[in-house]
Amino acid sequence: MKKIWDAQNNEMLFGINEKTMNNLIQSNKNKGQRITNTSELLWIVVNILAGSFVLVMNLVKGNENVFMYLLAAWMLGTSFIVSASRVKRISSNKKYDRSMLGDLEHAISLAGYQIWFSILGRWNVLPVGLLVILGLWDSGRSIWVLIAVMIFFILSNYASGWEHRIYLKRKKELENLKNKLENF
Repeated sequence: MKKIWDAQNNEMLFGINEKTMNNLIQSNKNKGQRITNTSELLWIVVNILAGSFVLVMNLVKGNENVFMYLLAAWMLGTSFIVSASRVKRISSNKKYDRSMLGDLEHAISLAGYQIWFSILGRWNVLPVGLLVILGLWDSGRSIWVLIAVMIFFILSNYASGWEHRIYLKRKKELENLKNKLENF
């Protein structure tokens, strides 16, 4: 009977289960927030600890290895930049409506932020790797240690590319979902 009624009114014969769709969007948003929070906090803590450790070790040893001082400054500086972007990201959460579309836009925004964050991480491998290698070279380490460290940073860059592609895929999926919902 409903099909006949819908056909007479030229209405679509299908619909969207809004509760399931809302749960899917909430799940994606929450997953994005967990990953982003964890990544940011790890970056901040690890860089503060590692940068402080390198700085203290150089000061205690009376080491004049300028590359290690630059490495410490770089790590502490990047932790400050990530802390500032974290505060900005969290404060921008208030601009999204607490609706299905607002949550979807928030999830897309988080995916975009994850893409930016992964790019930052990929580019950060270059100066950190270069400073570590130069610091090891300046302290007279063997060529094999330098090669091993270089291979480690190359593999790190490769792994970060894999992570970056995951975030690109997630954002594209969320944008496709938004387009489908808007055109429905």
